[in-house]
Amino acid sequence: MGSNPPTSQAGARYSTDPADFFYMSQNVPCQEACPALTNIPSYIRALYQGDPAGSYAINRAANLFPGVLGRICSRPCEDMCRHGESELGEPVNICHLKRAAADFGGKTPDTLTRLFAPNGKKVAVIGAGPAGLAAANDLFSLGFEVTVYDALERPGGMLRYGIPEFRLPRDVLDAEIEAVISAGVELKCGVKVGQDLPLEQLDREYDAVCVAAGCYAPNMLRVPGENLGGVYTGLDYMMRVNAGLPPETGQKVLVLGAGFTAFDCARSALRLGAAEVGICLRRTENELQVTKDEVTEAKREGIRLSGLMTASAIKGQGRVQKVEFVRTRLGEPDASGRRAVLKIEGSEFEVPADTVIVATGQRSAPMGLPGEDAGLKAAEGGHWAKAAGAVYVCGDYLRGPSTVIQAVASGRRTAERIARDLTGSEHRNDCVRMEDAGITDRVRTWDFIPRTRMPGIEPVEDRFKNAGAEVELGFGHDAAHTESQRCYLCYLHYEIDMTRCIYCRYCLDVAPRDCIKMVSGVKTNELGAIVGYEETTDWSLVNAVIIDNTRCIRCGECMRVCPVKCIDVTRVERVQCLAAGEDA
Repeated sequence: MGSNPPTSQAGARYSTDPADFFYMSQNVPCQEACPALTNIPSYIRALYQGDPAGSYAINRAANLFPGVLGRICSRPCEDMCRHGESELGEPVNICHLKRAAADFGGKTPDTLTRLFAPNGKKVAVIGAGPAGLAAANDLFSLGFEVTVYDALERPGGMLRYGIPEFRLPRDVLDAEIEAVISAGVELKCGVKVGQDLPLEQLDREYDAVCVAAGCYAPNMLRVPGENLGGVYTGLDYMMRVNAGLPPETGQKVLVLGAGFTAFDCARSALRLGAAEVGICLRRTENELQVTKDEVTEAKREGIRLSGLMTASAIKGQGRVQKVEFVRTRLGEPDASGRRAVLKIEGSEFEVPADTVIVATGQRSAPMGLPGEDAGLKAAEGGHWAKAAGAVYVCGDYLRGPSTVIQAVASGRRTAERIARDLTGSEHRNDCVRMEDAGITDRVRTWDFIPRTRMPGIEPVEDRFKNAGAEVELGFGHDAAHTESQRCYLCYLHYEIDMTRCIYCRYCLDVAPRDCIKMVSGVKTNELGAIVGYEETTDWSLVNAVIIDNTRCIRCGECMRVCPVKCIDVTRVERVQCLAAGEDA
């Protein structure tokens, strides 16, 4: 761990040493991958220990909407889960354990409470989607008077109007939004800032304005026939479905796109009576950025995925009848790291269609912010922008379409920036919390528990009897407990005290991976953090026996066999602390 001495508080030690943050990034990869830095091992452990309310609270402190995200998160944490490394099996079902915490411990979320007394300053938030609500949540808790304006009739943004009910039940969404609003955040829906209410007026009346208006302007294909009847944008299609005014959907539906909206449109079309639904991809299924579960469920419902094709024209007499495509191939990676899409000349072909849904993404619609273009461009690669005066920009409005968890994280960071700018002081800081722990109660057999699958409505045909019925049914208590056992508890730091070690090698012999090493020296980076080891098998050169926590699976076997009890365990967690140096 870091070299700077941590501060102590009620038995725990708190550190802001950059070396300790580096350690966390390398050794708790799931939390590092989460844009909101959710303390994943801690909430899984609480669920295992029979404390779903505590598990829910840990989630909500970071990501605000555990019940929502437990259903529709893009799950970057699972891609980095140590249990998913090549020789260790499949990742822990982190997302669905979040849902279990919400199902069992978050039925009626506690109303938001203030961490700081009212400071007399007012902030207007434009947009009641995940970024805007996250900003409002944090600003209120930090002592600000907050008013949220939204152009739509009900709060939630894309959560309500862009995601189908069979993936996100509205009672879950309503409860988690209400927990924010009912605390004292004022909500004004049906107000279009820039039309019904000038932005300049908000700028005069409030100490700061946070623009979290999202992306509601669709990207068009710019091909002939795009304006024919039966052609919809993905956003328009889903908004009409979710408003209870579904568009006319023919028997043969083609969806053009590769994101979550494309899959939502395709699955919704089936529920509206379409007989054949296909998703047309410019790349291949291997390049999809939606979750594997989403792809699997779409296929099980009968949706066909076709790759390496791009639309060149939509044809018909007044209404779409067919789509002309050109075959594509993948070239070298572009600036984003994705392989470029190249058209194959002379490869045109046509596919019949009654309905075409163009789900190729959205962009933000300019609001006329003073210096908006310069402000947004200056913030590329960042998480917030100060567009002009005391106007800040965050979420999808700043970054373009992103995931819900990214939007929440952006809103929270922007709230922190606004609070600091308006008060001149820090309210909360990231820190590493350390506390002595005992030997793990994990046993090796838990490492071989297979990943728990999410149960759903079966047979598949029954999903279409009630178009709004939630497909995924959730874990039962036993399933959630079993899956929680799979977590390696990577927040446990194992270390050998060399003043007590007798070099008996018992720990090396029992280690299930190459996680315990004899070394002659260590390699450090500019922060002073350990980044490598100089291993040796020559006893005359051995200066220490170390535990490589990036390889350790926290089985505790080394502690059980150590005859001199020289191995210590510390629970290390990245948390938010109040300026006073205690958990926020």
